[in-house]
Amino acid sequence: MSTSTTSASPPGTQDPPEPPPSPARPARRGLRRSLRRDWQLYSLAVLPLLFLLVFRYLPMIGNVIAFRRFEPGGSILGEQWVGLRYVRMFLTDPTFWQVFRNTLWLGALTLVLCFPVPIVLALLLNEVRRRSLKRFVQSVSYLPHFLSIVIVAGITLQTLAADGPVNQVLGWFGHDPVRFIQEPGWFRTIYVGSEIWQTAGWGTILYLAALTTIDEDLYEAARIDGANRWKQIWHITLPGIRPTMITLLILNIGTFMAVGFEKILLLYNPLTYPTADVLSTYVYRSGVESNSFSYAAAIGLFEAVVGLVLITTANQLSRRTTGTSLW
Repeated sequence: MSTSTTSASPPGTQDPPEPPPSPARPARRGLRRSLRRDWQLYSLAVLPLLFLLVFRYLPMIGNVIAFRRFEPGGSILGEQWVGLRYVRMFLTDPTFWQVFRNTLWLGALTLVLCFPVPIVLALLLNEVRRRSLKRFVQSVSYLPHFLSIVIVAGITLQTLAADGPVNQVLGWFGHDPVRFIQEPGWFRTIYVGSEIWQTAGWGTILYLAALTTIDEDLYEAARIDGANRWKQIWHITLPGIRPTMITLLILNIGTFMAVGFEKILLLYNPLTYPTADVLSTYVYRSGVESNSFSYAAAIGLFEAVVGLVLITTANQLSRRTTGTSLW
């Protein structure tokens, strides 16, 4: 009678257990399988990604001239390392701080006055029951968005000129012509007013789309409970579009420092510099007109850092308070 015996390994010499399969391998296989299956859809993202790479990320390399002395015709990355010289220059420049205050003023006024207008307009349009009237108001309010900024600035300048329609109406009431375009005190009103006129209608599109996602049964239940239209808007409509509102608010805060460069450049003049000159126009005059490219790059980098801090802070506050955030 034979007995089969199995030799046991001495203690301490057992083979180590096999490691579990890495989760990266199934993920890679799934990505490859998805690329082979839906390569037509992924190919649509090639051009947008190339655009971002060429026009958004590659230009960031040029920020190095904020710390190097750049001379036109020389090396594209500057000739000599100067450290924080240009940063100290604009921090001690009184003109920079005046421009910085103007940027904060225009950014704050644009955010406070322009952001709520599309929300109010969308709520009003949502209450309109006549489709013909609703379409007419939408078309009229959307139209300025499709106009070029040059045309918008030209209409604004012609309307507020000394012999323009506004001063003609004031003349009918016995008022002297007002130099709206040459008076620094009027510039902020002119800029914010033109910005509201141009962007309010287009901004309502997102809010009207968000309003269509609200369940009608909620309004029916509110009416049964005796809620009027104002209470329905406050307790149902506004909470329903709150994620859209917060997302757009965070994006607007991120562009807080980048006040409309093109429109300001077309509307302002040396007489309105005390209230109209902002960081973007100051960078343009310093870099392009005065050939101080390193100085302008330092100011532009400062503006970008401030914008990054603002959007990051707003995103974190929104996540902690409302639970809605961009990332």
